[in-house]
Amino acid sequence: MSAAIVHRATRASRIAGVVSIVAVLILASLPWWADSSTLRLFVEFACLLAMAQMWNLLAGYGGLVSVGQQGYLGIGGYALVVLADLAGWNPFVCVPIAGAIAALIAIPTSRIVFRLHGGYFAIGTWVVAESFRLIAANATAVGGGTGTSLTSMRAFPKAMRESLTFWIALAVAVGAVAGVYWLLRSRYGLALTAIRDSERAAASQGVDIAATKFWVYLIAAFGCGVVGALYFLMNLRISPDAAFGVSWTAFIIFIVVIGGIGTIEGPIIGTLLFFLLRESLGDFGTWYLITLGVVAVVVMVRFPRGLWGYVAARFDLHLFPVRRRLALPNDGPRDS
Repeated sequence: MSAAIVHRATRASRIAGVVSIVAVLILASLPWWADSSTLRLFVEFACLLAMAQMWNLLAGYGGLVSVGQQGYLGIGGYALVVLADLAGWNPFVCVPIAGAIAALIAIPTSRIVFRLHGGYFAIGTWVVAESFRLIAANATAVGGGTGTSLTSMRAFPKAMRESLTFWIALAVAVGAVAGVYWLLRSRYGLALTAIRDSERAAASQGVDIAATKFWVYLIAAFGCGVVGALYFLMNLRISPDAAFGVSWTAFIIFIVVIGGIGTIEGPIIGTLLFFLLRESLGDFGTWYLITLGVVAVVVMVRFPRGLWGYVAARFDLHLFPVRRRLALPNDGPRDS
């Protein structure tokens, strides 16, 4: 009997890999020929894409539906201000450090929210985020309720500031997608997929469910903390309402749900669609938000697995395949 061959890539994924490398190289050149508004728009895109990948990892694979990830985004933003303005550190170096601080704070926080399950877990994460907001609003060292500006950025010329912020944003976006892809293709990804399908079955196969969810929670907190530092590095001003606003999670859930939860491609498609709607309808005020709601309802009714989920199922198209595919010699690959 011929031995089966394990395929971990598809023709589409190889093409997507080449296209992605070319796209990243082109994007890396933007600071030399694009205007400030374009650079700022991409930084915002990178922030939402990275945060969407973190929330998708948390909810789509870990089964942890959180509505409080803005808490770690705010922690990252305020950690940036404290380290850069009060401690005198280089603000660009502080971006990953802010993510690490958010992950450290997530350790004791997880001990609290992990005692809750289902809808109680979701509400609990929101309560924790609101607690962080209230703490920041009463911290006079960082401006209290009115917030403060990132004064340390004045030491950098505008062109240098915009370029470095853009390149960090590009690295964060690429790192979020590549990091989640690598994680899901590892044995931890197999454990996450098993947990998503059935926690009881995963436990029977020796998967440590509590430990796996804990590490996913920390990874998501780190990613959101980096996003928070990056966003306010660009915005140059932070306030409790801007940093800990629940609208962050509302937009992220919209992006992941319409794109396709439980897929890497979904948050990318969702972020592109979100920005397309925002740039096209942003001047129409409340109609813009109404349109987002209508689009979300239509997609959820017509395409329960999201836009990319429908495309992947309909055409068997996987740009970031995380499953193994078995095939016999001279036979096409089959999903396993």
